[in-house]
This record gives sequence, C-alpha cells and structure tokens, in this order.
Amino acid sequence: MRLGSPDQGLGQATFLRKSSFRMRPALLMTGLITTIALSWGCSGITSGNSSTQPPPPQAYNLSGTISPAAGGNAATVALSGAASATATANSSGSYTFTGLANGTYAVTPSHTGYTFSPTSQAATVSGANVTGINFTDAPQSATYAISGTISPAAGGSGATVTLSGAAGATTVTNASGGYSFSGLANGTYTVTPSDTGYAYSPASMNVTINAANFPAVNFTATVQQAHSVALSWIASTSTVAGYNVYRSTVSGTQYAKLNSSLVGVLGYTDVTVLGGTLYYYVTTAVDASGNESAHSNEVAANVP
Repeated sequence: MRLGSPDQGLGQATFLRKSSFRMRPALLMTGLITTIALSWGCSGITSGNSSTQPPPPQAYNLSGTISPAAGGNAATVALSGAASATATANSSGSYTFTGLANGTYAVTPSHTGYTFSPTSQAATVSGANVTGINFTDAPQSATYAISGTISPAAGGSGATVTLSGAAGATTVTNASGGYSFSGLANGTYTVTPSDTGYAYSPASMNVTINAANFPAVNFTATVQQAHSVALSWIASTSTVAGYNVYRSTVSGTQYAKLNSSLVGVLGYTDVTVLGGTLYYYVTTAVDASGNESAHSNEVAANVP
C-alpha cells in the first residue's frame, strides 16, 4: 500500500493541478462579470443626476416714432419706471427699447431746439411688445396764435382784449367781435376782455400754447345796468372860479379828482361808477388864482 501511494499521490497531485487549472477561467469570468455590472451601475448614476434648466424669463420691446424727422432724428428718448434706459432715434425718428420685462414705463423725448407733444407718455408692457408710442416735434423758434370771438357783436365790437403771462399785448376786436394775437411762443397766457358798460363771461381765460395755435378762446358780453351818482353842494361864501370833485373807495383818504376842468355849477354827475360799490365824495373850491380850499365834508354813495 505504501508503494502504491506514490502513484496514488501522483494521481492525486495531477488531479489537483487539473482542478486548479479549471477554476481559473471561472475566476476570470467572475471578475469580468463584476466589472461589467459596475460599469452599468456608473452609467445609471450619471444618467440619474442630469436635470432640466428653467426657461429664461420673457422679454419684450417698446417702440415708436418722433415726427417730423427733422426733430426726431438723433433725439434722445428716456425710459423710466419699471426699468431705466436711454435710446437715440434714427434718421427716420424711430426708436426701440429691447429686453423689457412686464411693467409700466414712462417715455420722454428730448432734443435741443425742439419741443414735443405730448411731452411724455406712459406705456404698459404686459406679455407682448408695445408699439406706436409716437411723438410730434416742433422747433422752439416756431410761433403760434391765440384767437377768438366776443359775442354778441354789440358787446364784442370795439372791445379791448389784453394778453398777459408769457408775453403781453393788447388788441381791439373787429366789427364781428373777433380778435387774434400772433407771433406767440410756447407758454401759458391769460386773455382778458374789457369794454365800458359790459361784463364778460368768463371774465378771463388761461391758455397754454404747446406747439400749436389756440383758437376759439371765446367770451360772451352782457350789457351792464347803467349807474350814476348825482352830487350837489352849497356855494362857497367866497368868490370862486369853480369847484373840483373827488372820489375814493376808502373813507377819509385816497381821493382822486374826477373832473378834468373846473366845475362851474353846484352839481356833478358821476357816470363811471360800478354796481355793488361804496364810494366816498368830497369837493373843493378854487379861486381865480388857482388856490384850492380844504375838502368839504364827505358824503357816501352806495351803488346797488
């Protein structure tokens, strides 16, 4: 048995070598399968970590034109409100603001030597482009006119019309009650009619010229009720050449002489009074040398 052991041991050793040889491919295959499985795992992790970016916010345009092109070309257009920006109009007077979010904006043009109508405009962007924010320009050197009519012609004809404010002037209405002031620059004016014996409605009107004529500044004339105050006095005990008559709306002071020449009788009628006014009168006596006496006693006249 012991002599046979070597054969048996050899056979056993050979068997063991064969068994060892057969196991290696299995180990290699196992390692390969493991590697593939890991590769798939990595691929799955990479794919799972990718994400979709949110879309960028919407943006819109705001545009318009300034005309005529003479004043629009190279005009500066300022944007304010929800965002601030500045644009320059092209040779056609067109301008555009881009990349604007929803919101309310103010658009204001400017150009040296020009005025704009309107001076500024509001525009609201709400999910769409905004177009047609247009302006009209005019050279500042241009002049304009204010005109109108006072009616009826009986009270309008020959009335005096006074212009005040940015410029001053006076004119007289024609036979139809028409009047006009020309050569006026942009600005605010007040027009006031007047004529003895008439009241006007309205009493005056404010007018603002902004790159255009301003017609139809009209008034209505109403005949005022005629008023007068009749005065009389006792003759001076001295020899006199005549008398002077004085009037004031303040008792005891600020008297103004009414007569242009000496009054030779003992009475005088004041036809220049206005209704609803309280007047105070005094008289003086004047001798041949021009010496004037002190004021007489004061009398009051309340015109209804």
